[in-house]
Amino acid sequence: MMTATHFAFFDEGSKKEIRRATLKAVAIPGYQVPFASREMPIARGWGTGGLQLTLSLIGTQDTLKVIDQGADESVNAVSIKKLVQETTGVDLTEQTEAATLIQSRHRIPEVTLTEDQILVLQVPTPEPLRKVEAREYVTKRLHAEDEYSGAWLMLFEQIMKYGKTATGADHPVFVNHRYVMAPSPIPRFDNPKMHQSEALILLGAGREKKIYAIPPYTDVASLAFEDYPFTVESFAGQHCHLCGAEDVFLDELIDEATGETYYQCNDTSYCMGRLNSGERQEVVHNHV
Repeated sequence: MMTATHFAFFDEGSKKEIRRATLKAVAIPGYQVPFASREMPIARGWGTGGLQLTLSLIGTQDTLKVIDQGADESVNAVSIKKLVQETTGVDLTEQTEAATLIQSRHRIPEVTLTEDQILVLQVPTPEPLRKVEAREYVTKRLHAEDEYSGAWLMLFEQIMKYGKTATGADHPVFVNHRYVMAPSPIPRFDNPKMHQSEALILLGAGREKKIYAIPPYTDVASLAFEDYPFTVESFAGQHCHLCGAEDVFLDELIDEATGETYYQCNDTSYCMGRLNSGERQEVVHNHV
């Protein structure tokens, strides 16, 4: 016997509370808004913050896309899509352009988002100062006082040790000329996509009970020194071995038979779209 559930799993009171926190987050770009994170049918740390945002916002006319590190068919992405669809009946898609609501873990899609779309990012650690200050009440005070020397010191230590900033992901950003924010563990390659984005970007941390946001057309700058400017991952001279794409984030793979290194689009939907539309570039492949 199937138990009837509310539309989008939550009761209306829970949705309203999450929406109120979301509205405050949109009104104060980059500010972490506390909220009453609910118990979910998935474990904390597996996207509960992003899922709560999705369930509080989704409507019957929406089309949902869920990706996990660029893949539409990972176990986590499929499980979340199944839960949302079974409690809402909304349409699902793997095409970024067709989605009105996109939930993602660790990536921003390669296709440029529009004003008609909302991007929800799952966040494990929302506090950008946590590595330099463990106490929550202290980090709150540092944000209030616009005191971010700890974040700058972290980058300075990386330069002293490695000769460059060495944040592989979750490189802190400065939002709306006011708050330093953790952009979730997206690669550095995706940070520039947040600047002046046409889409609303919402970030949810279920375990840490925080929601924050980047409204459309907001200035977002990655933290960097003038003499050590921010740089993204370089894939110069490389291309996707399937669709030939070059100016995208690529996964480095190893051929188990030959030991050769080859590259493939991390965003599987983008790669399939290029293949299906015949946009594949004529390139000389290092991998067959």
